[in-house]
Amino acid sequence: MNWSALGPELLVWPFVAGLLVLATHVPLGRRVLARGIIFLDLAVAQLAVLGVVAAHAMNLADDGWPTQLAAATAALLGAALLAECERRWPQIQEALIGSTFVVAASIAVLLLAGDPHGGEHLAELLTGQILWTTPTQVAQIAALYGALLALMIWRGKRLGGRGFYLIFALAITASVQLVGVYLVFASLILPALAVRGLPARRGLVAGWTVGALAYAAGLAASALFDWPTGPAIVIALAVTALIAGRLLRVAPTVRQR
Repeated sequence: MNWSALGPELLVWPFVAGLLVLATHVPLGRRVLARGIIFLDLAVAQLAVLGVVAAHAMNLADDGWPTQLAAATAALLGAALLAECERRWPQIQEALIGSTFVVAASIAVLLLAGDPHGGEHLAELLTGQILWTTPTQVAQIAALYGALLALMIWRGKRLGGRGFYLIFALAITASVQLVGVYLVFASLILPALAVRGLPARRGLVAGWTVGALAYAAGLAASALFDWPTGPAIVIALAVTALIAGRLLRVAPTVRQR
């Protein structure tokens, strides 16, 4: 184990980035569960990835505004389409979401088929590069998430289906390029699952706590054992959510005795 790798100079910015991701993804994840559209985040995340891959295939700057615009456009158009599908055909919404994911993933693979580094680029988009988060990235994502959270708080239950999809697409577009598809899904669903039986405010606080503990544990394990950071945090989220879910369901029983 490499204890020197636990220094704050390496882990503080990735951890702050993780907290910012959780700030929006925990409340969005609770809404996803309530609406019964569990795989929406995977589909929208994959559409954002498709936008990034398309920009890469056209030799646009990978870290520049054209790539950000391509990712946001793909995610927003896809989210708008899925919102319309939910309105027209709610009974087959999950099937349409799954189909969107697999078609977007297949197009991305085809676009990268002739690129000798395509597999590596796609793997980075799936697993993320949160360990190399910079203060500039943290400031940018904090500004975006602050605006999205303010909109969610302002509109509340009046947000509506289209408003939800808009905020969801913008949040996913930003986070998928920072933490990857797998960690986006895990950050949305696993804390929300752990606290699904709790009332609104208490559930949010508990979900954020579960997520923060998991990000800290995953980053520490990644640094100590030289593991890929994204998968390490995903596993930490799964384990922490299982433990928290069990404790939160036992605690009310204990208090009643």
